[in-house]
Amino acid sequence: MANSSRSGAVRKLKKGPSVGTGGHGRKALEGKGPTPKASERTYHKAFKNKELAERSAAKHGDSPRGGATGRPRSGPKGRATEELVTGRNSVVEALRAGIPAKVLYVAVRVDMDERVRESIKLAAERGIPLLEAQKPELDRLTEDAIHQGLVLQIPPYEYEDAVDMASEVMAKWKKGHIANAPLIVALDGITDTRNLGAIIRSVSAFSGHAVVIPERRSAGVTAAAWKTSAGAAVRVPVAKAPNLNRAIGAFQKMGYFVLGLDGDGDVSLPDLGLAKDPICIVVGSEGKGLSRLVRENCDQIVSIPINSAMESLNASMAVGISLYEVSKQRATQG
Repeated sequence: MANSSRSGAVRKLKKGPSVGTGGHGRKALEGKGPTPKASERTYHKAFKNKELAERSAAKHGDSPRGGATGRPRSGPKGRATEELVTGRNSVVEALRAGIPAKVLYVAVRVDMDERVRESIKLAAERGIPLLEAQKPELDRLTEDAIHQGLVLQIPPYEYEDAVDMASEVMAKWKKGHIANAPLIVALDGITDTRNLGAIIRSVSAFSGHAVVIPERRSAGVTAAAWKTSAGAAVRVPVAKAPNLNRAIGAFQKMGYFVLGLDGDGDVSLPDLGLAKDPICIVVGSEGKGLSRLVRENCDQIVSIPINSAMESLNASMAVGISLYEVSKQRATQG
């Protein structure tokens, strides 16, 4: 009978809460609120990455952002932000070329070799801050790119406005502040950053004043362009035009003659008679050449005589040859 009574008591207790509990378990049911963000949890990778960003910001007033080597990420409204050069060869070559940099990240206990030593030495000589980081932090920062313990952060290039730049160059020439007539090069559909860098280098070599690129569908001044320019990007400004055809129209109103480079030209380059005047040379891509509207808006289409077996020249080579001819004619014309 005792067993039967105890069993019944147990069954009775299971039907509801015990009398007199007073809701002591209510707090346990309330929970602890929403789960904290990953960047707020001290044991999470994101927290360490956040600390790394804050340390960088404390040194140079910004946070490290970017992508893999030579590929800038996009910020608000698609604006380019910092890019990251990763890997020992790429980093040391970028520093040798004088590419502007904000910080050099070096992995903790990195395996020191000649490239690492030279990178640290060059950065120190240029006053570029050095920041040590754990390998997982660098993996996260570079989105798992192969960095080999070295990452160089490059600030975004500050482009001038194409029309304002052309107007400023023209005004300086008219006031006698620059000796040669304005000479700028505009790119129509050039998407290879190495071509852009080589063109910047040629413009610098032949006393040109600026390079103009369209807002869209064009190569930008990235680490690869800086490297190919061999430092000339420091001396030659690159300006952007929201609409290249409108910019060309504005240049013409200022007094520039706009010359398009194309194989089927109105005049051969050696016969160019406008070398002494303010000039904007427009070059298209190697495959497509000048776009239809740009071609129609040019004052003259100039062709470079080449062997008939060769269909076209590389864009940067065509610009270099044209600038050389302009420079030669200006020298002989006084």
